[in-house]
Amino acid sequence: MPPPTFKGSSVTDVVELTKALIAAESVTPARGTVFDVLEAALRPLGFAVERFVRGEAPDGPVENLIAVRGSGGRHLAFAGHVDVVPAGEGWVGGAFSGEERGGMVYGRGAVDMKGAIAAFAAACGEVPAEAGTISLLITGDEEGPAVFGTRAIIARMAERGLAPDLCLVGEPTSAARLGDMIKIGRRGSVNIWIDVPGRQGHVAYPHLADNPIPRLVAALAEIDSIVLDEGTDWFQPSNIEATDLAVGNPATNVIPGHASARLSIRFNDQHRGEALVDQVRTIVEHHAPGARVTGKVSGEAFLTPPGKFSELVGEAIRKHTGLTPEMSTTGGTSDARFLSRLCPTVEFGLLNATMHKVDEAVAVEDLRTLAAIYATLARRVLG
Repeated sequence: MPPPTFKGSSVTDVVELTKALIAAESVTPARGTVFDVLEAALRPLGFAVERFVRGEAPDGPVENLIAVRGSGGRHLAFAGHVDVVPAGEGWVGGAFSGEERGGMVYGRGAVDMKGAIAAFAAACGEVPAEAGTISLLITGDEEGPAVFGTRAIIARMAERGLAPDLCLVGEPTSAARLGDMIKIGRRGSVNIWIDVPGRQGHVAYPHLADNPIPRLVAALAEIDSIVLDEGTDWFQPSNIEATDLAVGNPATNVIPGHASARLSIRFNDQHRGEALVDQVRTIVEHHAPGARVTGKVSGEAFLTPPGKFSELVGEAIRKHTGLTPEMSTTGGTSDARFLSRLCPTVEFGLLNATMHKVDEAVAVEDLRTLAAIYATLARRVLG
């Protein structure tokens, strides 16, 4: 199959660009062709495009793109990702065909989130270049480790002196209808690995061995009893979940030499990731001195309190859909956790019902409506 192409122009067809982006297979970490397609769409719209690669294996290399149009005035940034999760088996059509049938465009990334990227590019064609500064911050690694993606873009922006006033992230936030929900925050996420050493031995001679399982179980029981909080006005309660418990002992007559567990904590803005790791470490050390506790914070919780920016997003949605969107902080993590450090950040995009599923699809009409919403928002933000 020949590589996908997109013939850019000063007026971008949101549906055709969505199809071209889908056809550029870009399982995370993404590089190359999918960025070629996007660059071809943006340059005729007046954007200066910078592409750069960061990182090495195993978390890289990752390609990123910063596209900027205009100077002075207010600066609206649109952030997103062109990488996608693996297609999986069982698609009716090709996972990367971008096929249109029955008023829907099918393909991996249709809603998460190539359709939104295409919609914003199309919207830019409706906004005067002299209105202010618009940028697109697009990474090839949001679905993966996200080490050399948006964080690298933020570092490059700092080097260039680019400082957006507001950031819109095009994640698929809508639940039942386009425009019914926007995200003004996200919970933080931390994973914790616990390894409790013991001393292997025969079960008939326990005094000659040291069984790590009771100590690990006791620690997990205390951890499970923790109530981190009762939630806040904008966040649901934080929760700790045990996601793995392993001993790896195939024998029935052997006391194992170690036992391990893994925890996942989703937390609101009353907590910090490292503090939660320390809390778990203290409990584990009490029950199992010498155990190893390792934490990895994927992202801290953030909240953009309802205000002028979320109101502008809501007004644009109401104009084109008649809906008043719910402001929410539910769901998993997104790159907004990094971008919120720069400026007020809100997420709004397509329906999330099919994201990561087989036969992921977006309605043609939703693509066009989303482009209109983004154009209205950009004009109002830039004044």
